[in-house]
Amino acid sequence: MRLTVLGSAASYADAGRACSGYLIRSGETAVLFDCGNGVLSNLGKVMDPLALDAVFISHEHIDHFADVYALQAALRYAPDGPRPPMPLYLPTGLFERMGAVLSDRGRAELAEAFQVRELEDNATVAVGVLSVTPHEVDHVEPTFALMATDDVAVLCYTADTSQGEAVEAAAHGVDVLIADATLPPEYRGRAAHMTATEAAELAVRADVRTLVLSHLWPSVDRAAAAREAREIFHGRVIVADELFDMTFPEEA
Repeated sequence: MRLTVLGSAASYADAGRACSGYLIRSGETAVLFDCGNGVLSNLGKVMDPLALDAVFISHEHIDHFADVYALQAALRYAPDGPRPPMPLYLPTGLFERMGAVLSDRGRAELAEAFQVRELEDNATVAVGVLSVTPHEVDHVEPTFALMATDDVAVLCYTADTSQGEAVEAAAHGVDVLIADATLPPEYRGRAAHMTATEAAELAVRADVRTLVLSHLWPSVDRAAAAREAREIFHGRVIVADELFDMTFPEEA
């Protein structure tokens, strides 16, 4: 399985970054976990966005879906003609809310671009060689962590979440955990997000192999976040960076 980080910033992107977006590939299958502002541009640096097999949106905050609007334009005005609707998995009711900012024509065009499918807690979706299972976690209702496996490797993206049994169950035993590490230490507990230390505590409890700290506020010191996490979790710690790419499990 291959992970490429397309956006690692929380809420708004600082210079050179994008908001939430993670490309997951295995064999010929490619899916996108979240599609925040700036993600589509970075996706175009590594593959044709029109070759995606599906897009998954974890929850209703705009920094996780803003570039869906851009993707619909790419699909409807592809160089060789309009493409068939792309599968778009998202929480119940979100697609209708996304259309609320558009004109009647805009809503119709958005609907032409996507085959909308609603996420259900613990209901596994098969996309090519990947199986993706959403797990509801503690943020806005509903927010889904997304677990992907190709029967060789397992990845979990926590989406936005606070600590708790829900995200721990979603992350248990995975090879790679992409964890919400939004908050600077002084804001621990002030919002439904985690600090780097809390993300590391989750990695320990969930017994994961590799921790990827992501969804960081622009004001967070990323080097300090890595140090804080490594004091707690003694597996591999990576701070997400745009276009960071890894394949796992690593060959012996």
